[in-house]
Amino acid sequence: MKPKVLFIIGDDPRTSPRPAEAIRIAAGVGTWKKVEVKVYLHEAAVLALTEYPDELVDEDNYTRYFPIIAEWGNSILVQEGARLLGELGTPALPYQQISDDQLAALAAESRYVLNF
Repeated sequence: MKPKVLFIIGDDPRTSPRPAEAIRIAAGVGTWKKVEVKVYLHEAAVLALTEYPDELVDEDNYTRYFPIIAEWGNSILVQEGARLLGELGTPALPYQQISDDQLAALAAESRYVLNF
């Protein structure tokens, strides 16, 4: 069984480069296929799934690396009921909403948890 790595991203992708960098790193680490990578977006970070990434800081990272993560299936997780989900329009990629309890369980079973 592969060790799990959880990327928790909360910064606003409209104003901060940190979410884009986290996505780039997650895609790079997951490509090794030595670990199972999950990306969790909460608060304003859910806007990273917008269909218009050109409005985000370092938009190339989203268009280049998010599809790689999406190919792994069920790897993009979102805070259930996040207040900005309604502003997404049509999301660029499929995602799964999870509760705080589910996030806690996922973090507990992950070998590494990285917070951006």
